[in-house]
Amino acid sequence: MPGALKAYRDKRDFAATAEPAGGGRASAREPAFVVQKHWASRLHYDLRLELDGTLKSWAVPKGPSYDPSVKRMAVQVEDHPIAYRRFEGEIPRGQYGAGKVIVWDEGTWRPLGDARRGYRDGHLKFELHGAKLRGRWALVRMKPRSGKDDRQPAWLLVKDRDDLARPESEFSVVDEMPDSVAPLRRKRRTAQADAPSGKAAASAAPAAAAQPATSSAPAALPGVASALPRTLKPQLATLVDSPPASGDWLYETKFDGYRILARIENGTARLYTRNGHDWTHRLPHLARALARARADAWVDGEIVVLAGDGVPSFQALQSAFDGRQAGRIRFYAFDLPFVAGRDLRGEPLVLRRGLLEQLLAPVRRQAVQFSAALEAAPAELVSSACRMGLEGIIGKRRDAPYVSRRSDDWIKLKCGQRQEFVVVGYTAPKGRRVGFGSLLLAVHEADGSLRYAGNVGAGFDDRTLARIEKQLAALHTDRTPLASRAAVQGRPRWVLPRLVAEVSFEEWTRSGHVRQPVFRGLRQDKPAGEIVRERPAGAAPPPPARPDPSADEHDEHDGDGEHDGRRAKSSPGSRLSHPERVIDASTGATKLDLARYYALAAPLMAPHLKGRPTAFLRAPEGIDGALFFQKHARAALPGIAALPRRLDPGHPPLMEVPSGLAILAAVQMNVVEFHTWNALKSAIGKPDRMLFDLDPGQGVPWTDVVQGAQLVRALLRELDLACWLKTSGGKGLHVVVPLRRHYGWDVVRAFSEAIVRHLAATLPQRFVARSGPGNRVGRIFVDYLRNGRGATTVAAWSARARPGLGISVPIAWDELPRVCGGAHWTIARIHRRLDVGNDPWSDYRPQALGPAMSALGLRR
Repeated sequence: MPGALKAYRDKRDFAATAEPAGGGRASAREPAFVVQKHWASRLHYDLRLELDGTLKSWAVPKGPSYDPSVKRMAVQVEDHPIAYRRFEGEIPRGQYGAGKVIVWDEGTWRPLGDARRGYRDGHLKFELHGAKLRGRWALVRMKPRSGKDDRQPAWLLVKDRDDLARPESEFSVVDEMPDSVAPLRRKRRTAQADAPSGKAAASAAPAAAAQPATSSAPAALPGVASALPRTLKPQLATLVDSPPASGDWLYETKFDGYRILARIENGTARLYTRNGHDWTHRLPHLARALARARADAWVDGEIVVLAGDGVPSFQALQSAFDGRQAGRIRFYAFDLPFVAGRDLRGEPLVLRRGLLEQLLAPVRRQAVQFSAALEAAPAELVSSACRMGLEGIIGKRRDAPYVSRRSDDWIKLKCGQRQEFVVVGYTAPKGRRVGFGSLLLAVHEADGSLRYAGNVGAGFDDRTLARIEKQLAALHTDRTPLASRAAVQGRPRWVLPRLVAEVSFEEWTRSGHVRQPVFRGLRQDKPAGEIVRERPAGAAPPPPARPDPSADEHDEHDGDGEHDGRRAKSSPGSRLSHPERVIDASTGATKLDLARYYALAAPLMAPHLKGRPTAFLRAPEGIDGALFFQKHARAALPGIAALPRRLDPGHPPLMEVPSGLAILAAVQMNVVEFHTWNALKSAIGKPDRMLFDLDPGQGVPWTDVVQGAQLVRALLRELDLACWLKTSGGKGLHVVVPLRRHYGWDVVRAFSEAIVRHLAATLPQRFVARSGPGNRVGRIFVDYLRNGRGATTVAAWSARARPGLGISVPIAWDELPRVCGGAHWTIARIHRRLDVGNDPWSDYRPQALGPAMSALGLRR
C-alpha cells in the first residue's frame, strides 16, 4: 500500500537508517502484531497491528498493562510497512525516532468482530497471542479536544476483564519482562520442528483451554517459548492457621504422599522427587501411563495409595514400596509449569490447570488422576477433611504464577499437628516388643545444631520395627548428635542424623517437645539437614525452652509438614531459608555463602544504596535457573522501603534498601544483584551521577578494556570532569562521573551519548556506539543508555549472577593495571579487599556539567 506509507517514508532517510523502506509479506493465517520497545527522546512502546497491508501503529508511553482498571494512552502514528515488525537496532542520531529499538513482543492477533469497522469507528476489540501479551484487549479512540490537531489521534489501550487480567500491583508486564523476544524465534522454530503433529492448538484463554501443543500453531499457546529444562524444583506451600479472609483462591485435597514431578519428552516419562532423585524405576506403571500424554511437559503432582476407606495413607504408600505393590500407587497431577515448548510458570494457575486437564485426557485412568478443585467454603472443607481422616487441604491463588520455592500463594491448612523430625537415637524394647522401644526425635535450630524434641513409640507394627531396626544399626555412633542431651532420659543408643521420620502429634509442649506423637513413616524424599520446627506463617518463634513439669517427657510417641529448609521470620535479619541451596554450580557456592558475604559487605554497600531507588535480580533456582528482574514493590517486602508512588507514576512503588539488615532480608528473598538509579529519591528528576559501562564484545582482550577505560578518563579530563572507577563484576568496567543536580535526565543522557559517539567516531577500531553482540565483535560498546530515567546499574559491592559470583568493587585508577578482569574479586576471594573498602572513592565529589557541555558544543 504505497500511499499508506507516504508519511512513514517522508520522515526517514533510508540511506542513513536501517529501518525498512517497505516490503514484508502479509500473514497467511491470522494477522501479525508486534510491540517494539523504543528508547527515543523518551522510552515508549510501539504497538503495531497488521491490517490492510500495513502495520497500524500506536505509541504507548507507559507500555501495556494487564490491569483492566489501567487505561494506557496510545497515540496513533503513521502506518509502518509489514517488514518493520522484524526491525531491531539503533536509529541514528538526527533521524526521526533516533534511539534503540527492540522487539519486545510479537505474535498474532484476532479481531473480535469486524476489524475494519472497529478501526474506523474508533473501538477496535481484539485478542492477542504473543509471547508476553495474550487475551482480549481493546483500543478506544478518544474525542479530540476542541481546536486540537487530530493528525495523531489519542486512543486508550485497555485490557479486557478476562481470566488473564491481573492487578498492576501484583504484576507489571513491562517490568517483569523487559527484554527482546527476538532470540526466542529460533527456539520456537525448533519447538515446532520437534512437536508431535496432528494435535489441535490450545487457546490462550483459560476458559477454552483446548489441546496443548501442536506443530502447526504453537504460537497460540500462552507462556514464553522455552526448551524443556532438564530439572525443575517444585513450588511449596506455606503453613497457615486459618483460611485467608480475602482473595480469589481454589482448594484441593492435601494428599498424604510423596511429591513427584514428571518430565515427559518424546514419548518417554521420567519421575523425580522434590529433591531431584529419579524414581522412574520405582514407578514404572506411572511412567508408562504419563508417557502417553499429548505433549512434552513437566507435570507437578503427588503419589498416594488409598486405604480401604478411600483416604490416602502414607503408611500404605510405604508398604506398597516395601511389599512390591507399587501398582497400587496413583499419581494425582495438579500443575503444569511447562508444555509443548512453552514456559507457563508466569501464567495464572487457572490457565495452567485448564491446559493440564487437556494434556492428561488420553492418560487419565486409575493410575493417573487430575487433582480436582473442591467446591465449598474453606472452613467447611477443612472440617470435612478432618472428619474424613484426611491430612488437610491446600489453597492456591487462582491468578498466581508458579515459582520454584515456598510461597504464600500456596497455603496448607492441616487437621492436626504433623511434621518431619530427624531421628537421632532409639531406646531398647521392653516386654514382648521387638526391634526398639521408641525413636528419639530432633529438629535443627537456626545455627544448624540439633535440638531434642521428644520420643515416639506409637504407630509401629512388628514388621516396621524390624525393618527400621536394621537401618538404625547401620547408623550407630557413640556420640550424641544433639547440641545438648540434658532433657534426654535414660541411656539411649545414638545414631547418625540421617533418617527422617514423619510424625503426627497433639501439640508442642512449652519445653519444645511433642505431646502424644504417632509415627507415620520414614521419608525418603527429604534430607535430614532441612528439618526444622514448622510454624504457621506469621507465628512468632517460641521463647527459649525451659523445663515444663506438666509435660510427660517419657511419652514414647512422635509429625508432618513439607518444610523445605529453615523458615525465615517476617522481619529483616531473619533465619535464612534453604541455606544449603547451591546458587552457583560452577563453584558450589550456596545461599549461605552469599548471605555471609553480604553480611560482611553490608556496611560498605549501604552508602551506595541509601536514598536510591533500587532494583533486584532474583535467582530462586540459582543463577543457572530462571532470573527475575524486579524494579517495583508489588507487595510489602520485609525490610525493604516502598518509596512514594509519585516518583514513578503509573507503577507500583519503587524500592529502597535502607540498611544492612534490609540487604540481608533481600538475600533471604533470593536476591543476588542490587541495581540502583543514577538519582536520589529526594531529587528523582535530576541525576547526581553519569555512568559509562564498558562492555567488551567477543574477542576483546582485557588489556583493551583497561586501555579503553583510560581513554574515557582522558576525554573526560579534557572536559574538566573527574571520574571514578569500579569493576562491573562481569566482563567490563564502570566509569562513574558524580554530578551536581542541575540537569534532567534527557540532558545527562544526551551528553553521555555525545561522549560515546565521539569515542566511536574517533577510534572506530576500538569503540562502538551501537549495542548488540553483532555490533561489538572485537570492540567495546560504551553503554550510555544507563543514563536514562529508570535505567539502573549494578551497585558497588553487589555480587553478580554469573558463574563465579564476581563482585562490582570500587578501585583507584592506579590499581587498574593490576586488575585481571571485571570479576577480579568474587565472594570467595574478597575478604582482604573488604579491608580497603570504599577508600579508593574517598575523594568522590559532585561537579558541574555545564562547562563540559559547552566545551562539547551542546546547549545547556
